[in-house]
Amino acid sequence: MFLIVLGIIVFAAAFSLKKSNTPFAQFAGGIRILGIVLVLLGFFTACVKQINAGEVGVKSLFGKVQNDVLYSGLNVVNPLMEVSKMDVRTQNYTMSAVHNEGDQVGDDAIRALTADGLEVVIDLTVLYRVLSTEAPNIVRETGLDYKEKIVRPLTRTKIRDNAVYYSAVDLYSTKRDEFQARIYKSIEESFKQRGLVLEQLLVRNISLPAMVKTSIEEKIKAEQDAQKMEFVLQKEKQEAERKRVEAQGIADYQRIMSSGLTDKQLQYEQIQVMKGLVTSPNSKVIVMGNGKTPVILNGDK
Repeated sequence: MFLIVLGIIVFAAAFSLKKSNTPFAQFAGGIRILGIVLVLLGFFTACVKQINAGEVGVKSLFGKVQNDVLYSGLNVVNPLMEVSKMDVRTQNYTMSAVHNEGDQVGDDAIRALTADGLEVVIDLTVLYRVLSTEAPNIVRETGLDYKEKIVRPLTRTKIRDNAVYYSAVDLYSTKRDEFQARIYKSIEESFKQRGLVLEQLLVRNISLPAMVKTSIEEKIKAEQDAQKMEFVLQKEKQEAERKRVEAQGIADYQRIMSSGLTDKQLQYEQIQVMKGLVTSPNSKVIVMGNGKTPVILNGDK
């Protein structure tokens, strides 16, 4: 549009210059051609709009938003149309307590009250995208700053509205996944009504008050100590059972030996021992005494 206006001005200036009696009147023809070229170039650039991949174009004519959208590529439009480009790819909005980690500078985490009246600090990332067919409605009803007008306030409100159904300890431990699923469903419905698609909701961190966190850590430590003691007791019981079985085995062996050995059996065992001594390379002479026990002489080679 700017080139069209500029071309018209140049063309009008050339027409006025031709009527004047100045030495520059001879250049009026060339200036007039330049004005025509600028008008044609401006008309061409105003008629052809390039939409990049991952974007859609929303048309408006004198402030009235058109319902159809322009998709990626070159599009021919009315030169009087104003085209606003909107990103329809996946976008993220992070609210974090860490400086410069989120979209807002500084501490932007969500502070919410739980069912037991304690305040928790929640770091959250929202993954969403604009629904292409709803882009004109977003421009018409909200504007291009939908991230600050819809995504941020709606998410923070839904987090606070749903946190009151859980205790601080539950949010920190057992009910975290349930809480995330609950707020996802709530935010998804609200986004859908405004032309946005919620893809994923990531609860990055939930911070508890210091006193609550300390009590939880002490409870976890006590549970770990109890489990350790239970393991030690179980091990001691197993060791006691092993010793009992071993003692029972020794007692059974002694009982069997005392009831089953006879004089002839003992004499046979003695002969077997003497036979082993005779054949042993470490003994040369065996002297039999009056007793039943042999005496070994010269035991070294």
